[in-house]
Amino acid sequence: MPPPTPPHAGLPPKPRAAVVRDALGVGAAVGLSGFAFGVTSAGAGMTLAQTCVLSLLVFTGASQFALVGALGAGGAPLAAAAGALLLGVRNAFYGLRLSQMLGLPAAVRPLAAHWVIDETSAVALAQPDRRLARLGFTVTGVTLYAGWNITTLLGALGAEALGDPAAWGLDVAGPAVFLALLLPMIRDRSSAAPSARDGATPAPGRGEAGTATARPIRAGALRHEVAVAVLAVLLALACVPFLPAGVPVLVAVLAAPAVLGVAALRSRSAARRERTAAERTHRAAREEEA
Repeated sequence: MPPPTPPHAGLPPKPRAAVVRDALGVGAAVGLSGFAFGVTSAGAGMTLAQTCVLSLLVFTGASQFALVGALGAGGAPLAAAAGALLLGVRNAFYGLRLSQMLGLPAAVRPLAAHWVIDETSAVALAQPDRRLARLGFTVTGVTLYAGWNITTLLGALGAEALGDPAAWGLDVAGPAVFLALLLPMIRDRSSAAPSARDGATPAPGRGEAGTATARPIRAGALRHEVAVAVLAVLLALACVPFLPAGVPVLVAVLAAPAVLGVAALRSRSAARRERTAAERTHRAAREEEA
């Protein structure tokens, strides 16, 4: 059995300057969103110190917005923290992949783990080798961490100076930015993998058959992701009138196993139909030969 082909095999070498440019762009752009978190946190009744400590120690935007949003809506602290924790669990799976890819020394890993978020993972995993992956991860992490915390402070100070954020319409800043961070993730990621028709050179050991096989797999994964997102939203909205703030997001987690379970049942059903059709064809062929 031949060894697996690296995902970036066949690609030309990528200069360090390009990696630094991309990492700085991602870190600076997303880091500005900390201003919206500072405003939202202050509007939820949190102090300046609490807001800044959250960004310094938690440092994962979706979880921070979920936490202050639930607290601002009157949710229990434990329910708000549980919802934020569930949103942050994905970072642990990023860490499993990045730990192998980056190969950092044991003494550095606890510090690097604090920067394992969507953006740093995306930049690191997009690189063709370990050296550039480390560079992209580090530059993105430094830029984003500094920018996020500085703009969090500025947003909280601005909200305190303006008074009630709701009076200025700033109470919608947090949800708006949260949606802006999610929208780029809801796209057909298959477009990121160029096909042979686009002039791309197939990786060694992978021809048109491999590309054609990969397309339905990517399309199926995308459909499952969209189905999970839609079902999660519906579950959360259905529970909002009946459950305390912070609890609906916990119920929304059930969307993933529900969609995966239905997909598994459909897959087994399709496999059974294919086997039955193959058996009928085989029997018909044998009868004709007889």
